Amino acid sequence: MYELIKKDGLAKRGRLHTVHGVIETPVFMNVGTAAAIKGAVSTEDLQGIKTQVELSNTYHLHVRPGDEVIKKLGGLHKFMVWDKPILTDSGGFQVFSLAGLRKIKEEGVYFNSHIDGKKIFMGPEESMQIQSNLGSTIAMAFDECPSSVADREYMENSVARTTRWLERCKKEMNRLNSLEDTINQHQLLFGINQGGVYEDIRVQHAKDIAKLDLDGYAIGGLAVGETHEEMYRILDAVVPHLPENKPTYLMGVGTPANILEAVDRGVDFFDCVYPSRNGRHGHVYTNQGKLNLFNAKYELDMSPIEEGCQCPACRHYSRAYIRHLLKAKEMLGMRLCVLHNLYFYNTMMEEIRAAIEAGNYKEYKEAKLAGMNAGKK
Repeated sequence: MYELIKKDGLAKRGRLHTVHGVIETPVFMNVGTAAAIKGAVSTEDLQGIKTQVELSNTYHLHVRPGDEVIKKLGGLHKFMVWDKPILTDSGGFQVFSLAGLRKIKEEGVYFNSHIDGKKIFMGPEESMQIQSNLGSTIAMAFDECPSSVADREYMENSVARTTRWLERCKKEMNRLNSLEDTINQHQLLFGINQGGVYEDIRVQHAKDIAKLDLDGYAIGGLAVGETHEEMYRILDAVVPHLPENKPTYLMGVGTPANILEAVDRGVDFFDCVYPSRNGRHGHVYTNQGKLNLFNAKYELDMSPIEEGCQCPACRHYSRAYIRHLLKAKEMLGMRLCVLHNLYFYNTMMEEIRAAIEAGNYKEYKEAKLAGMNAGKK
């Protein structure tokens, strides 16, 4: 159940009650594709850096170690020793990123595994079955994520198919949740809005899927090559047509600035690989902008990544030491940067929630953006 606590303009402060605990929104979900955050980050670490939701990938876990294996081991929560909510994406985006290896039909998608080339079929029912085996808190509907530059005719046909697939997902999810041997009989289902940068297709699709009364609604197919301005234009058009009393999830987004702008437009769920990917390359986020710790100017810098930050890296280590670790290709350097970045994102979400509750979100957003932009000069 989703509870809307406060609105400040379009910004929503909510609370999603799940079988694995309460999710305070707006929330940033920490991406652990193969049931682990890249950068040697343990589940215990996640508890210490304010992680609310861990996100894992259906496709990757299906090909390795196999969703049937994870089910035999008691589900994803037991497997990775995590007792809080987990969201699993449907595998749709990964399947469609394998453009040279797949064939789309009405029943689903035929494709080859990127690991061993083995032939795999995945449709709405298979995606729901895999996610049910994983036992995640929130399952994502199986959709097509078309290219943002697809022509109108292709986009209309693709979106219509995604709607038909969504109806099949809902039916299969209801069936799976009624079975006795299902790990999580309270698994939630989020549908996905598509339509590229065509406002009218997006809006009509939002209206169509809103009628299905799902547990939440995601906006997919953005942050795949269009400009930030185009993304914000689509959000302005689409979000008002998604149910306000359900979570709104912007998939795969993004930078701190993207998140701040999207919250202002009514989005309250986010995920992105940026904080962990950038951290593994020595790029760290601060309230004064992003730093590249490989830069020579940090060689003798004994200050933490950010003064006052309470993350495991900043509480103990200097920029100089972390730079040394990165240059020496020591895994610890990568790990500390990832921990700092995830802590920064999770802390920013706390600040966002507090600002919406206080009714001063716009002022908070402007001050936060000004601080981060000042560091770029």
